[in-house]
Amino acid sequence: MSETGFGDFEFERRFYVETLPAVALDDPSPTLIVQNYFLSADGYAIRVRLSAQGIRLKNLGHEDISEVLREHASDFDFCAITVKGPMNAGTRYEAERELDISVGLNLLERGNNHIIKNRYSVWLDSDGWVIDVFGAHNFPLIVAEVERGGPVTDLTIPAFCVSEVTEDKRFSNEYLALAPFSDWAEEFGVQLGTTGPTFMEGMGTNTHSSPLGGPDPFPFG
Repeated sequence: MSETGFGDFEFERRFYVETLPAVALDDPSPTLIVQNYFLSADGYAIRVRLSAQGIRLKNLGHEDISEVLREHASDFDFCAITVKGPMNAGTRYEAERELDISVGLNLLERGNNHIIKNRYSVWLDSDGWVIDVFGAHNFPLIVAEVERGGPVTDLTIPAFCVSEVTEDKRFSNEYLALAPFSDWAEEFGVQLGTTGPTFMEGMGTNTHSSPLGGPDPFPFG
């Protein structure tokens, strides 16, 4: 929930990233996230998410989500159910309620539309960013996201952000749960090569920072 008078509306922008930037490793305690979408239609969604602080999976591309849930059952330290509305120019309704972890585990064990990812949190310029490395059928997708308490305008965009995908529904987690990145990664690559990078207009001035860091020295298999 926004803390600046906007109620349950969230303000964010998302970007496609090709290689995990070195700056992500400044986060010594990445978060393991496993979630399932129990409803996803026309931009509306109901999500249940489990998270475990300090768990970094090095084999994301080959992880079995059921095995991850069993192996890390005692590591999960937060669970929530979230109701989401459609994205509109970087603004989205999101209402969240915390759940008992054991209930969340049981729900996720019974779900079929899972997302698994490692999340890195970093502070760049005046904004907090999260960098999500997706696993299973969405590997090797990487998405960077910045969120504020109000509209995300006049943003300094890090050099590792290849192209903005805020309004590309294919990069929403609920879409990825139903149509994983591996099914359309080649198509997106052709599209990106043809049109080139794009960034949202009408959100103030976009400033692109100088290159940061290099590739992740820890390979994901």
